[in-house]
Amino acid sequence: MIVMARRLAFAFALQFLAVSAFAADYPARPIKLVVPYAPGGGADSVARIVAKKVSENIGQPIVIENKGGAGSILGTDMVAKAEPDGYTLLLGQSGPISINPAVYKTLPYDPVKDFAPITMTTAYPYILVVNADSPAKTLQEFVKLAKDKPGSMNYGSTGVGAANHLVSELFNSKAGLKMTHVPYRGTALAVGDLLSGQLSMVWGDPISVLGHIKSGKLRALAVTSSGRSPVAPDVPTVAESGYPGFEALAWHGILAPAKTPPSIVEKLNAEIVKALADPATKKLLTDQAMATVGNTPPEFAAFIQKDILLWKGVAQAANVTVE
Repeated sequence: MIVMARRLAFAFALQFLAVSAFAADYPARPIKLVVPYAPGGGADSVARIVAKKVSENIGQPIVIENKGGAGSILGTDMVAKAEPDGYTLLLGQSGPISINPAVYKTLPYDPVKDFAPITMTTAYPYILVVNADSPAKTLQEFVKLAKDKPGSMNYGSTGVGAANHLVSELFNSKAGLKMTHVPYRGTALAVGDLLSGQLSMVWGDPISVLGHIKSGKLRALAVTSSGRSPVAPDVPTVAESGYPGFEALAWHGILAPAKTPPSIVEKLNAEIVKALADPATKKLLTDQAMATVGNTPPEFAAFIQKDILLWKGVAQAANVTVE
């Protein structure tokens, strides 16, 4: 028994030394960063901006691989099942990590058990926008209009079970509103119908609506962040407009497959946080209407678990499911 115990201890020691040596040499070859969306979108932009600076700092290429499809499930699952050696990473987002578990009955990956969170890179709020011709000048006025004519007002989203669909349902439940959901295939289509007066409101992402707000074609009534957003500092929060505690953020972050050595996760965290603090990188992300974050792996993991619980509760209350 004693001999067996010693052998096991020796084996574990060798394994520890091998992992430590591997981590010390990391990265020794190019890293693949999987983006579970087609090229050209917000997630793709974040991945390329951050990867460029990190690559410069570590002296190894970071290759972006766009693996879109099935509501971002394909690319996310690909990383979940990848070798946990630090050479395949995921540009995660609130959609596949926090929203999908709330609205899909089954997923091929577990967003908590199958990933090692490294850091949240960027975050941004949703902005409640109405047509400039709307009589509502504030969130309180909009709520009053909707309550005066229950069921007569509608809102657009980027699809059933999409993030801004759930944000709408979350606010409707808080405010006691009954509105008709109109799903679209993309934010641009929903915003287009809002501009033409066919919709009452949209919870839009900043990059899609800020230009229309600045031109005066749309009016911003509230943002979903807990504090005023740097991308729209003049717009009050939902919380300060009469709904304390309301918060809903969209985010991007880097994750590795579960069981990636902690030393590699820590090294990646340090390099990504360093890149996010770079003034030029920060400006590029700010120009995309996103605020940089750069938290620790435990902080990011705790946020993800809290976010999943939030959206599961919203989806269940509103009976939102995607087959």
